[in-house]
Amino acid sequence: MPNYNADTPHAIFPGDVVLPFNAESPAPPQSSQQFALPAFTGAHPDQGRQISWQTSFASAPTAVNVVLQAADVDADVNYAVVDTSTLAAGERRQVLVRARFIRARLVSQTAGGAITVTLGA
Repeated sequence: MPNYNADTPHAIFPGDVVLPFNAESPAPPQSSQQFALPAFTGAHPDQGRQISWQTSFASAPTAVNVVLQAADVDADVNYAVVDTSTLAAGERRQVLVRARFIRARLVSQTAGGAITVTLGA
């Protein structure tokens, strides 16, 4: 489901897993659909959330750059990079995010197969 979604984004809650890119071959640079990170009842806005994310490829690229982006306001221009993955073999990463929206972005990919990005809230 690549491409920025102009509609209301799907919310992901703790324990949810979503696939911003699901065995897809988007032409870089390409952003995935964004996902909302709802606030928790009683949570302080500065606490943030631990997000895990994983990249994998149908066949390993020779070079790749995938970033995780977050924003407080859901507009394409507001998204900023909060983490980067450049490991062609794929990898699993964790990052503390203090934002209301999150998405993946395939910045570049040289050769290799389809990409899958998994996000866990």
